[in-house]
Amino acid sequence: MGINNPIQKRYDFVIFFDVKDGNPNGDPDAGNLPRVDAETGHGLVTDVCIKRKVRNYVGLKNDEQPPYGIFIKEKAILNNTIEQAYISLNINLQEPPSDQADGKKRNKTGQGQGKEIDRAKQFLCQNFFDIRTFGAVLSTGANAGQVRGPVQFTFGRSVDPIVSLEHSITRMAVATEAEAEKQGGDNRTMGRKFTVPYGLYRAHGFISAPLASQTGFSEGDLELLWEALENMFEHDRSAARGLMGTRKLIVFEHASKMGNAPVQQLFDTITIKRKDDSTPARDFSDYMVSIAKDQIPQGVTLIERL
Repeated sequence: MGINNPIQKRYDFVIFFDVKDGNPNGDPDAGNLPRVDAETGHGLVTDVCIKRKVRNYVGLKNDEQPPYGIFIKEKAILNNTIEQAYISLNINLQEPPSDQADGKKRNKTGQGQGKEIDRAKQFLCQNFFDIRTFGAVLSTGANAGQVRGPVQFTFGRSVDPIVSLEHSITRMAVATEAEAEKQGGDNRTMGRKFTVPYGLYRAHGFISAPLASQTGFSEGDLELLWEALENMFEHDRSAARGLMGTRKLIVFEHASKMGNAPVQQLFDTITIKRKDDSTPARDFSDYMVSIAKDQIPQGVTLIERL
């Protein structure tokens, strides 16, 4: 796995996931309301949110041990991780480069230069799953350049417009004695909670083989990505998110590195519609997903993971 056997084919995929009585991706700039397209009323889930769930799943499964470390994680100090890469490679950033091809003197103390940057970048790609998958900006601190990741997602967008419900909630306790005194011992804390009764979301993903060859994204990494997408909600439960789950994962495998068909042509073969428009959708069974298999061009293989 890792940098030794990068994937040799392009992949494009569609993922359907849903939420029931929960908030799939709150907007902190809008009081944590579910994200929504203001013009159409369709719900949105950011690509960053989906990547976060993939990172969390991979990190949990592998205890964040190399080669499955997670670079972007809670409370991480990224510059320290970049600096640690140089330490692991025995590159002293306080002294002139050991290879004069990288310069006779250190241009800036504490920063890599020349081929040192490429070595640090390769080290980080080898040890951190999310760097070789999604890429990363590593040019801060000790400087390990930038990595353009082979895997990218679009926003998830709900199939139908969503409805955001607001609920008043009560906590039968307060945080401080001062709050208790103000309430005369009643000790109640009021709050708000936002939920979507039901929403089915569709997101798209793309995997570039040429970029995978640069980061070392391998066949093993690819299989782990599919597993994470299928199970990313299983260990992401919370009272705020309600009931969420991946419903379908449809993959288009190209026969070549550069691809055999435009992605829009492939995605257009997948349609979804309500079985009954007379009542609001409240379950995945209220929808029907169809794939026009006869319209999939030669050189592309359809794989229904779920």
